[in-house]
Amino acid sequence: MRTDSLAAIDVHVHIESDGHGCFSLDDELMAASAKYFKSDDDRAPSLARIADIYRELNMAAVVFTVDSGTFTGHPALSSEGICDAAREHADVLIPFGSVDPLRGADAVAQARRLVGEHGARGFKFHPSLQGFAPNDERFYPLWEEIQALGVPALFHTGQTGIGAGLPGGRGIKLRLSDPMLIDDVAADFPSLNVILAHPSVPWADSAISMATHKANVFIDLSGWSPKYFPPNLVRNANSLLQDKVLFGTDFPLLTAQRWLRDFEALDIKPDVRPKILKGNAARLLGLDR
Repeated sequence: MRTDSLAAIDVHVHIESDGHGCFSLDDELMAASAKYFKSDDDRAPSLARIADIYRELNMAAVVFTVDSGTFTGHPALSSEGICDAAREHADVLIPFGSVDPLRGADAVAQARRLVGEHGARGFKFHPSLQGFAPNDERFYPLWEEIQALGVPALFHTGQTGIGAGLPGGRGIKLRLSDPMLIDDVAADFPSLNVILAHPSVPWADSAISMATHKANVFIDLSGWSPKYFPPNLVRNANSLLQDKVLFGTDFPLLTAQRWLRDFEALDIKPDVRPKILKGNAARLLGLDR
């Protein structure tokens, strides 16, 4: 991957389909998230199609699925398959794995294999969708393993469109994605780089505090159009956190074109923009070496 010639690195892109009729969510949850985001485009493009899209944009993309099989009862897409397929598009795709924390020691072993045998460059977790509290010490062996592997952990935080508008939100509990639960993880595993996905609404100030306080905590700006970012997040991205915030879209629910169009309208300093769009991610992911 020639990062010097890339326009940007999108650190938050979902693989929702294996291209053979299997999807990451069941029909009801898929439809609810599409309605929440007013997504009229292809809701589940294949990995190869995503590679083509980002190649045309001259961008790289961190790609992943979410393994929530235990909590939702829906079979997960194969992280091994995603990582292996991404090798064919190594010029634009950076694969993250996903393991189900509720699977205990099996999840730890899978994480080790995903990095060692399949080239995963990090891991994605969605506490609300996976039904676990990140600071529960039952999951500490998993964080210890990922720390030892030397790759980052990306956690969904804040509101989620998955289950939105359904009775009881389909049992998905928002409090599990309070970033302060992840503060315990960041404190107890100081060599584990933690990325807080999204502006963390309604806990944006908590995420800002964490990223300010802890050297190993970062924020990705995915899932929200920049025109809706909380003002405090914009202020800190322009100042204290200019080296800690990362461009991300939440594609396919939000496209890079729309995100970048609205980002142009933000009052971001000229020297900070390239850090957010590429520099910070390249450094965090070890792509600048």
